[in-house]
Amino acid sequence: MQSLENKIVLITGASSGIGKSCAKEFAKLKCNLILVARRMERLESFSEELKKEYQINVLTFKVDVRNFEEVKNFYDNLPDDWKKIEILINNAGLARGLDKFYEGKIQDWDEMIDTNIKGLIYVSRVVVPQMVERESGHIINIGSTAGHDTYPMGNVYAATKFAVKALSQSFRIDLLDKGIKVSSVDPGMVETEFSNVRFSGDTERAKKVYQGLTPLSPEDVADAVVYCATRSKHVNINQIILTPLAQASSNFVVRK
Repeated sequence: MQSLENKIVLITGASSGIGKSCAKEFAKLKCNLILVARRMERLESFSEELKKEYQINVLTFKVDVRNFEEVKNFYDNLPDDWKKIEILINNAGLARGLDKFYEGKIQDWDEMIDTNIKGLIYVSRVVVPQMVERESGHIINIGSTAGHDTYPMGNVYAATKFAVKALSQSFRIDLLDKGIKVSSVDPGMVETEFSNVRFSGDTERAKKVYQGLTPLSPEDVADAVVYCATRSKHVNINQIILTPLAQASSNFVVRK
């Protein structure tokens, strides 16, 4: 297990769910963290907890990854010693709606495409050049089982996660001679705010997604992310697909 002590880790979408759990796990490993999200109040209180409990350095920024200029300005204004990001976790992402494509809402499509695909590319475009220059670093993209097989009414969301899979594979090829690792961690059903966001705050409908089974927790996914990040220098974990025991794929779930 490779030590990550004092390495700088950037996590997008770090105010809740998988991103927040990743932050906690990397804090335990004594990494210094850059946490970005749109909900600054959550980030600030969380960062204070991490600093107090783990005695690490944490920077927080309100960043909308859908806006390239905002992403670029955030990185350009980092203190020089914080720009040497060793691990980038592209976690920011969401699903909106669950409609047949011919009834889908354009606003939902735009938000998913802009966040899940363009946001990942924007952040990577800004952060990775310094990794290339140093010939050191690790990109970990959070994908989904929806990027491996589609499911009814998951059309555009699935398309964005298929794109994440393609980008992860492309990044790996583009960076092959630069000594930079690229991994994709692709979970199935994880109980976070994901379904609540997808159904625009309809809590009852969101709860039904996980009824009759034990879903993954954000901590389960964070554990897989840390596993990727702590392998020996010569080992690259290309992809991890993890699901609850009750789920075989996007379309095969057993409920009791």
